[in-house]
Amino acid sequence: MKFTPALYCAFTFLLALARAALAENTEQWGVYEVALKGPGDGNPFLDVRLSATFTDGTHSHEVEGFYDGDGMYRVRFMPEAAGEWRYETTSNRWPLTGKTGTFSVTAASPKNHGPVRVHNTYHFAYADGTPFRQIGTTSYSWCHQSDALEEQTLKTLAGAPFNKIRMCVLPRDPPMSNPQRFPFAGTPPKQWDFAHFDPLFFQHLEKRVGQLRDLGIEADLILFHPYGKQWGFDTMDAATDDRYVRYVVARFAAFRNVWWSLANEYDFVRTKTEADWDRFFQIVQAGDPYAHLRSIHNGARFYNNAQPWVTHASIQNGAAVEEPGRAELYRDVWRKPVVYDEVKYEGNIESRWGRLTGQEMVDRFWAGTVAGTYVGHSECLKGEDVNMWLGGGGVLRGESPTRLAFLRQVLDDAPADGIEPIDKWQDSNMGGQPGVYYLLYFGQNAPKWWTFRLPKSGVTAGMKFKAEILDTWAMTVTPVEGEFATKKKDNYSFVDEKGRSIALPAKPALALRIRRVEGKKTGEEVPVE
Repeated sequence: MKFTPALYCAFTFLLALARAALAENTEQWGVYEVALKGPGDGNPFLDVRLSATFTDGTHSHEVEGFYDGDGMYRVRFMPEAAGEWRYETTSNRWPLTGKTGTFSVTAASPKNHGPVRVHNTYHFAYADGTPFRQIGTTSYSWCHQSDALEEQTLKTLAGAPFNKIRMCVLPRDPPMSNPQRFPFAGTPPKQWDFAHFDPLFFQHLEKRVGQLRDLGIEADLILFHPYGKQWGFDTMDAATDDRYVRYVVARFAAFRNVWWSLANEYDFVRTKTEADWDRFFQIVQAGDPYAHLRSIHNGARFYNNAQPWVTHASIQNGAAVEEPGRAELYRDVWRKPVVYDEVKYEGNIESRWGRLTGQEMVDRFWAGTVAGTYVGHSECLKGEDVNMWLGGGGVLRGESPTRLAFLRQVLDDAPADGIEPIDKWQDSNMGGQPGVYYLLYFGQNAPKWWTFRLPKSGVTAGMKFKAEILDTWAMTVTPVEGEFATKKKDNYSFVDEKGRSIALPAKPALALRIRRVEGKKTGEEVPVE
């Protein structure tokens, strides 16, 4: 068939139709965007209000829009259900109001599990029910570096075990960050026009958040911090603060992998009061129709994490995961998931918070895990350049990430409802699901044996279990020969009916994994593995 100009025109027309049709569809928990040309006179950031109502007949959400520069306005929406949706815009400017449209939402793709929610009081799961076992890291300013360094960070993350990264929206002072662009119009360091955002800054950040999403990594966006005094973003007035928070929420809430962290070391931001932080939380909560996770990170003083707008506790406290029985204390106080986002860092710098060994970093993860909590990583290891992962990303130089990948494999095989603290009075921490699964961590002890002994909760006589010895540093799994069958020891515990103990290799950083293989628990049949 001869390719004539007429055929070329027809092909171009069909391609345009296909692209238009593609633009009118998205997947469940994807991003659907309404883009409209509108007025560019005056100050659109202050003068123009835009929102849209999205509905599928069952669900309905009002979503705030934002100005993206060059006369372009956008409203972004994350549909929670497949099917046919429609929208209608509302604005105080006639070119933007009353715009309607329809679009189709397809089922989520296999790697799309939706946003992360609180699950079973102390744990997390994706919206489709898939468990989310947090193995997080922190790289505050990785998005405020050169393109080459940021791409290197993404390549590193693609091969790392981390499924969440804490990152600042606002630049920090050099050398922690090397900002190529800034959130407001003006001239650095402090000649800012706070009435005008710079869309290029936010477009760049959106690109990086989207790339994290495609890697399966949650972006824990830190809205404020006390470390940008060179730029002056910590001394903005209340109206500017509020406008900034609303703008960030409007731009990023439709990304399913976003978490909100109101601040890093919030109590060190001396220009803000407790009432300010309460107000910021309420602005985020009101502006985010998808109820993404919300937290605030402490310095020396805790925020009141019992507030209803706090979904989980983001804790800085290295000591709480150093001793058996201590890590779960905050769970008892707030009855919410606890993430020890900062337990000090693997590093070789002089500051006390940046000189953990790799073994100490891994030890804190395991201690926090068996206590029913979650732990975060970072590193302050200097190489030939001055860049460190904590500040600017790049490459990981430490010994802990490989071992944390091993821990993530262990967690992937753990019960879906999460690991609960079971017994904190032994030489080891014991967590798991009573009667079904136990994970014991011996820490820096080096035991030669462990008497098989399970607390009575969830256990009956005749249950059978198998055990494995985990070397958390060497990353090995050694099955223990035979099975253990339970008999009642006293009013508090069950032991093996043959009095068996488990021989251990007398070295630190050992764990035991014990899983039930048969037997009855309160009349429930348990399949043999």
